[in-house]
Amino acid sequence: KGILKNKWSILYLLLSLSEDPRKQSNKVSSYATLFAQALPRDAHSTPYYYARPQSLPLNYQDRSAQSAQSSGSMGSSGISSISLYALNGPTPQSLVPGQSYQAPGVGDCLRQQLGSRLAWTLSQPSLQSTTSKSFSNAVSRGVPRSRREGDTSGSVEITEANLVRDVLYVFQGIDGKNIKMCNSENCYKVEGKVSLSKSLRDTTSRLAELGWLHNKIRKYTDQRSLDRAFGLVGQSFCAALHQELKEYYRLLSVLHSQLQLEDDQGVNLGLESSLTLRRLLVWTYDPKIRLKTLAALVDHCQGRKGGELASAVHAYTKTGDPYMRSLVQHILGLVSHPVLNFLYRWIYDGELEDTYHEFFVASDPTVKTDRLWHDKYTLRKSMIPSFITMEQSKKVLLIGKSINFLHQVCHDQTPTTKMIAVAKSAESSKDAADLFTDLESAFQEKIDAAYFETSKYLLDVLNKKYNLLEHMQAMRRYLLLGQGDFIRHLMDLLKPELARPATTLYQHNLTGILETAVRATNAQFDNPEILKRLDVRLLEVSPGDTGWDVFSLDYHVDGPIATVFTRECMSHYLRVFNFLWRAKRMEYILTDIWKGHMCNAKLLKSMPELSGVLHQCHVLASEMVHFIHQMQYYITFEVLECSWDELWNKVQQAQDLDHIIAAHEVFLDTIIARCLLDSDSRVLLNQLRAVFDQIIELQNAQDAMYRAALEELQLRLQFEERKKQRELEGKWGVTASEDEEESKRMKEFQDSIPKMCSQLRILTHFYQVLLRLYI
Repeated sequence: KGILKNKWSILYLLLSLSEDPRKQSNKVSSYATLFAQALPRDAHSTPYYYARPQSLPLNYQDRSAQSAQSSGSMGSSGISSISLYALNGPTPQSLVPGQSYQAPGVGDCLRQQLGSRLAWTLSQPSLQSTTSKSFSNAVSRGVPRSRREGDTSGSVEITEANLVRDVLYVFQGIDGKNIKMCNSENCYKVEGKVSLSKSLRDTTSRLAELGWLHNKIRKYTDQRSLDRAFGLVGQSFCAALHQELKEYYRLLSVLHSQLQLEDDQGVNLGLESSLTLRRLLVWTYDPKIRLKTLAALVDHCQGRKGGELASAVHAYTKTGDPYMRSLVQHILGLVSHPVLNFLYRWIYDGELEDTYHEFFVASDPTVKTDRLWHDKYTLRKSMIPSFITMEQSKKVLLIGKSINFLHQVCHDQTPTTKMIAVAKSAESSKDAADLFTDLESAFQEKIDAAYFETSKYLLDVLNKKYNLLEHMQAMRRYLLLGQGDFIRHLMDLLKPELARPATTLYQHNLTGILETAVRATNAQFDNPEILKRLDVRLLEVSPGDTGWDVFSLDYHVDGPIATVFTRECMSHYLRVFNFLWRAKRMEYILTDIWKGHMCNAKLLKSMPELSGVLHQCHVLASEMVHFIHQMQYYITFEVLECSWDELWNKVQQAQDLDHIIAAHEVFLDTIIARCLLDSDSRVLLNQLRAVFDQIIELQNAQDAMYRAALEELQLRLQFEERKKQRELEGKWGVTASEDEEESKRMKEFQDSIPKMCSQLRILTHFYQVLLRLYI
């Protein structure tokens, strides 16, 4: 044949194949030598050096160091690290029995490393008997076992070599000829018709567990890899599982390669390193532990995604086994990498690209800009990874929320690189793993730095550009009646208008009065931006209401400051203003009562019959003045000033906008409660309003009494004036009819005085009863 070039080699191959090694036992050693010299490098994953079994103790205490070495050399967690030494190590030169493999300078080291992973289960009393025992063992693997005596069941005999072949298929999740998946029991079992000893059946079942574990992991990855809604974290988890399965497949490929070479060239007849079930059991010990860990992770992660999935993986790092911990930490590094990318994009750019809702910060696109700070961004507590604390999560939420608030509400387009000095993204899963292993320092420092710098920049913008603190002080001065001269002058100007029925009021008239009060008091020196927001508001009118009942000051808020002064806050300010305005009106009324009493006391001295009524009125007014002064002291100092001082201190020390909002809400809640405007104090508030009504009743009664008394005084003075005028003209001062008419009128007035006294007594009684109930 002209196409054949290496004719000698082909003839030598045919000669070798034509000779039956089973008939020439004396050639076993030569065939072994031939095989050892022709063995390819990628077949040497198992320990092909000759040593006494007593020198290879069965222990597995060096897993962590070996895992680290394997991970460093293969770039992964190394599930096949048991069997892949020879892929990176030297190729043995000779495997002839009685000649141990010793690489210069590394023989002892290799024996020590591999000895910690493998255990030889065959005993060797001497080097001379090794070959014969190996030969007999190999022959026994290849020859079917004889049927036991008395066994008439017709069961099929099977060799151990066939079992090894089936087990290698089962390792991949493929049914063998004699080992198949039992769906009812959910495990791999040797078929019942196969005749096996109990030890071999048990060993086979233990080995077949790897196939069951492989199927469990593979089923999870196949299902989830096609599920787009599983998200980036889930896909990273699947990729980590695929990587581990890939290492497992490398182990299987080496085992299959070795089995194929043994079958092709008959190596199993004379070598101690041939594949047996017992050796497979030892060599797959560590991979089985790893697959068990992965299967447990798969079970624990069912139905989880995003940060919740990362938490589930992190829970398995809390183990005392350093070998398992290194495996799970490797997977955690891959799984947490997308989480870290989400986090960095959020805290450094304010961007939230969370298509599958995996991140623990959630965004509601339906929320409008004015509620951005309060409602748009929230925490998904179920998605917070367990290696991130709740405090850190809240800071992360605040950082991104502050950036978006600056851009969208404050219209501040300053790049985040100027707000935050250092910005870094997660470049690889190794960065993620390294960062999360140092949560107490490196990760915490990054979060704290971004939090402090972003929050400080936001507060500076609010205070300098939008005058947040000045607006807060304006609320105190105007809506909480802190600007005393302005409030007093405004009340003086509004008195004629507010005494009218509420239905006759016009807002533009009241607005003009407000502007007059501003120009006439120290309020005119305030910031024009603040004065522009000050306005008049009329409440809903009820039948019988006067202007005093519906009048209120208002303060317009918009833009960023509306985040602090929300609609709820402004409604609280309105309620407090109405209460304080009513209490101030009571003080104003009692001042008028006192002025009226002081002014009319001298005029009415000529009417001694009124002295008792005036005294009684003066005593009741004094009691009311005392009560109102005490109330004003309590409201001004105990409620407003103390609460305001606490608020101002908290605002000055606030580290972020949330601290200011929380302090402001506490301030409003405190004054609402202390001013008896909360639901728990409704009874007391009603009693206080009843006391206020008695003050108004006293004013009406005193005004009626003074009108009647002054009218009577005027008539008496006119009568005396006419009498004197007539006497000067030389006439009679009065006629009998005029004198009788005057006496009759005076008698009617004197008869009305007891009625005034009884009215004052009733008023005093009701006032004192209400006061006792209130106190």
